[in-house]
Amino acid sequence: MPTKLIPLISTALFYLVFNLIGALKFDVMIKAQAITIGFISNIVLDFIVNLAVAYVLFALSRRVSIFLVLQALIMGVLYIGNAIKISFFGGPIMPDDVFALRSMLLILEGWQFFAAALTVAGIASLLLFNFTMRHWSAYLAMLAAIMLGLTVVYKPAMLVEPLDKYTGSSVWDQRSNYLWHGGMLYSLQEGSRHFLMAEAPPDVDNAQQSAERLIATQPAQPKVGDKAFTPRNIHIILLESFWDPNRLKKAGYNKNPLAPEFRKLWKSVDYSTAMPPVFGGYTANSEFEILCGFPVVRNSVKFERQLLNSTPCLPHILADKGYRTVVSHPNVPVFWNRVNAYRYIGFQTYWSIKDFVQDDMNKEFMSDATLYRQVIEKITPSLEKKEPVLDYIVTIFGHWNYPLSASRPSKITSRSKVEEVSTYANIAYYKSLELMGFINEMRKKDPDGIIVAFGDHLPFMGGNYAGYVDSGVLAAHNTEFTPEMLKFYVTTPMIIIDGKNGPVKFGSLPLYQVPKLLLDLLNHEEPTILNYAHPLPDMRIRPLPGLHFNVLKNGKIDVCKEPPFTESCQKSTSWLDDVITVSNDLFIGQQFTRIKHPVAKDLNNVALPDQPTASDVITETTENKYKKDEKDIQKPNAKTKH
Repeated sequence: MPTKLIPLISTALFYLVFNLIGALKFDVMIKAQAITIGFISNIVLDFIVNLAVAYVLFALSRRVSIFLVLQALIMGVLYIGNAIKISFFGGPIMPDDVFALRSMLLILEGWQFFAAALTVAGIASLLLFNFTMRHWSAYLAMLAAIMLGLTVVYKPAMLVEPLDKYTGSSVWDQRSNYLWHGGMLYSLQEGSRHFLMAEAPPDVDNAQQSAERLIATQPAQPKVGDKAFTPRNIHIILLESFWDPNRLKKAGYNKNPLAPEFRKLWKSVDYSTAMPPVFGGYTANSEFEILCGFPVVRNSVKFERQLLNSTPCLPHILADKGYRTVVSHPNVPVFWNRVNAYRYIGFQTYWSIKDFVQDDMNKEFMSDATLYRQVIEKITPSLEKKEPVLDYIVTIFGHWNYPLSASRPSKITSRSKVEEVSTYANIAYYKSLELMGFINEMRKKDPDGIIVAFGDHLPFMGGNYAGYVDSGVLAAHNTEFTPEMLKFYVTTPMIIIDGKNGPVKFGSLPLYQVPKLLLDLLNHEEPTILNYAHPLPDMRIRPLPGLHFNVLKNGKIDVCKEPPFTESCQKSTSWLDDVITVSNDLFIGQQFTRIKHPVAKDLNNVALPDQPTASDVITETTENKYKKDEKDIQKPNAKTKH
């Protein structure tokens, strides 16, 4: 066989095999369609792009055998990797996922970690080891690769515009984009779009005009109470993957999965809910919203690359009022860039996995019960000294694949054939039971304190939403979601207890609106950045990547994807554009719209240079050196995808 035919044969073989695996194993099948470049189909074009990449790689390869391994790894990531991500999360690998690679490797353990690590290391090392420039074809291949790279980065419109014109693209439906393009073509198109659409900080005029419009559209708000601002402790509990499994009506549970005491409390607020920005993962985006009061609109982790400035979020605001601001999360501290993110938004103390005694574990996940107990022990001195505290807890128990310890036997069974429907129900039972233990104790120790508990996203229930599909609450593919399904997709339980005033009824609230509500409960009337995302009258707006939906006053759900828009979508789209502009200014820009705060002082009462508030400074505690070198972080604790 002629050597020059090897890339053609290998590309055809890998293309067929990997797409068959995606279709048969993960129900992700590329769909053929004719495009307007002659009569070429999208599959043929995707194959041609693969073939071109193969010949470039082949020309730069020293050995044929290594070339074949390298090509298999690259195409495996693009086709099998995308199929896996679509099956789990409803969408393909996006360019921003590359920047989350470190966190992805921290997630995995055992054979999964080694499979992912070896794939990444294999591609990098084989590229270097097999690289050669011994033939004139290698120089042509290198020139082609460099020209493509420069075009993608500096002139992406030259690729995006013709690809969009001839192959199509949907802003909100990345799953269909992948299915109608194929792995290599999709990666080229969306990789170029990443550079074309890269968010840039707004200039001063755009930032201030957007800020003025947002403030001008807000109605005059009545005072929450007739008292002046009085500091009260705030306890915020993010409950990993917490949701009500009883909404799966066809699951056939032997008993209600939620603990009776929790369900009674939740019923007292008419089953109020949060609308987080994510499904099945990306917990840090829910964190950003509950702490900073701005919506997340992109399919990327806000903490990773879109939080570059010290910004007066809720912890920062409360620190300026004399609060002690602490965050507790029993995970490695660097996950999702939390060390920097927590510092930027105003936390003074960060307790991570090494600051807790791991005495009650469900495999690698610390139980909520021991986390709550240890946090209470840590903050009790502040409670006794009447020092106001923002106590923010991020639980870790509840991650897939939902392990339980011997002390937590399974109590819930289901008729469903989807394993997660039963295993998750037991997780929900213990999470709700242990949460009530914390709430009851905290209401005794801190009767005036405000308590917020919410689920950060819905749990994973099998590939292609299998557990949800069985009960008819979601379709197998998000392109088939009805407006009601779309809201269901991002709705989790939330309880807010206003001290001695008791539980608060608030309906269904986008998560980014919660921090402003908390300041209102404290009668905090000074202007803050949280005012910018005040909702429009008679609607609650939930942005998602590529679209948003409005929950109207009459309960109707208006989904806003692309023009022509309804009247409510026109209003919410304009509002959202301004919110995004101000958000970019605050978190990645020059902060022209920042609300000014007093100059801070450190622990020695000395003014801090170039630091606008005390909450920008992270204090070192005996439990945790917050700025600890990442090289000291031990891999055995890095097993969660939180």
